[in-house]
Amino acid sequence: MLIIRLQRVGRANDPSFRLVIMESKRSAKSGAFLEILGSYNPKTKKLQLKNEKIKEWIGKGAQVSDTAHNLLVGAKLIDGPKINVVRGKPKAEPVKA
Repeated sequence: MLIIRLQRVGRANDPSFRLVIMESKRSAKSGAFLEILGSYNPKTKKLQLKNEKIKEWIGKGAQVSDTAHNLLVGAKLIDGPKINVVRGKPKAEPVKA
């Protein structure tokens, strides 16, 4: 199964992430992704997305990780409520916006 997820690429204490599509069984650190779909810098809140490619992969049946889902909802690329991604909480519980 293919999944759209974040892959950390920043150096120590300076996080930066790529939005990539990869096989769900692989580790994000393995580097074995199929395509780069965007990037996210949490310090500056800068989000760059390849909208058409993301819609194409979702149309082909790719799943989206919870954090990537929240970024795409915030960018108005997909519809739906944000998902609570706090560790230790159930994943199915949507966040009230």
